[in-house]
Amino acid sequence: MPTWNPWHGCHKLSSGCQNCYVYRIDQKHNRDSSVVVKNQDFNLPIKRSKKGAYKIPEGETVYTCFSSDFFVEEADEWRKEAWNIIKQRMDLDFLIITKRIDRFWISLPDDWKNGYENVSIYVTCENQDRADYRLPIFQKLPIKHKGIICEPLLEKINLRPYLGEWVEEIICGGESGEEARVCKFDWVQEIRQQCMENNITFTFKQTGAKFIKDGKLYYIKREFQHKNAKKAGLDFTGRVDFKKKIKVEEKQISIW
Repeated sequence: MPTWNPWHGCHKLSSGCQNCYVYRIDQKHNRDSSVVVKNQDFNLPIKRSKKGAYKIPEGETVYTCFSSDFFVEEADEWRKEAWNIIKQRMDLDFLIITKRIDRFWISLPDDWKNGYENVSIYVTCENQDRADYRLPIFQKLPIKHKGIICEPLLEKINLRPYLGEWVEEIICGGESGEEARVCKFDWVQEIRQQCMENNITFTFKQTGAKFIKDGKLYYIKREFQHKNAKKAGLDFTGRVDFKKKIKVEEKQISIW
């Protein structure tokens, strides 16, 4: 599935940002992740081939701004252009993940109204504190398709006060990387239970690098983290059989 990064770079905002994968990748290339820059491929969704066809064909889900945050401060002016590009490609589904949902209204298009049908926005809630801050804001916003991502899942989280028909999907997963913090199977099961109670689609995306199950700590290599989560058999299809799944890796061993 295509990725569109109109800008690159971000500022660490909360606990979930501590071991950000963008910072890890940039460090290998001696790049400063805290400097937000507009990418040369800014207009990728409306680029065409020499034959005139769009380089991203219709019907695709476009992972949007995965090397930054779509609502980061430095991109306020660029975001106006990005929304215009999104509007031009109503034949694509744009998936946006953010920790800055409190900045949603800044640079929002005048014709947004109740949201664009081709835009899904997911808010990250890595712990109870961020869930209690972000979800009351998120719940009230005019967005057609909403989801919650509890990744990296850093503790047991009670989402019940905020759940309802406005949430289409909840994704959770552990943290990757050498400095990863632990994720517990019990925490994942608890969020799944909350999804089932509210008939919300649930996806267990990855175990993370340090995963505790039945009191045992497992150290799991990056290439095995996604399939192990799938082997747990926890995924649940609620009232919305949501198609915008984050792609998972296939080559993995089992701890189940």
